[in-house]
Amino acid sequence: MGERMLRRRRAVGAMGAGMMALALAGCGAPPWAQGGGQASPSPTRSASIVPVPVPVANDLSSGSTERQVNAGAISATIDYWSTLAMDRWTATALKPVSISMATTVTPNDGQKVYLQRATMTAVPGNETQSFAPLAPQVDQSNPPGYLVLAPYSYSQTFNVGEVPAEATFVTLQFTYEYLLQTTPTSNEFAKQTASDSITVAIAREATPSG
Repeated sequence: MGERMLRRRRAVGAMGAGMMALALAGCGAPPWAQGGGQASPSPTRSASIVPVPVPVANDLSSGSTERQVNAGAISATIDYWSTLAMDRWTATALKPVSISMATTVTPNDGQKVYLQRATMTAVPGNETQSFAPLAPQVDQSNPPGYLVLAPYSYSQTFNVGEVPAEATFVTLQFTYEYLLQTTPTSNEFAKQTASDSITVAIAREATPSG
């Protein structure tokens, strides 16, 4: 009995020592905290930046626009429009723009107003640059000019030719040169000049399918 009891005590002691070793091992630092190294952060994927197109101004987006311009005592009301739909105002198209004008005078003493010359210069461009202007188009009358004092009016159509493929708009610069009678019965005139401009968007060419 004594020898059997002794062997049982030795086995229990060995088991206790093993459990203590396991307990000490369990109190150590976890594997990811050993060695002083730090876990590499997972790489973040940079979001791709998509450029947002810059909106292009279009004074004829509603079909027409009306302007008021002044030249000394002369006040002109001018309507601009195009018979070509805006989605067909492409770089290569022949792009018509029409104008209609009538004037008033302040003070109105009965003198007449004549439009001696109307000039349109088209200047293509995009958001980063301006291109060379197209050749000016001129409508000039024999002196004294076209009578434009309301209720009389002036109408004309100019054409914008081909512009660079990189152009996203074209600025139409207008110059109007008037002759105003100094008195209702005088053959002498005072010259007055007014300027105006409108911007029209250039539509993208349709890409052939197939």
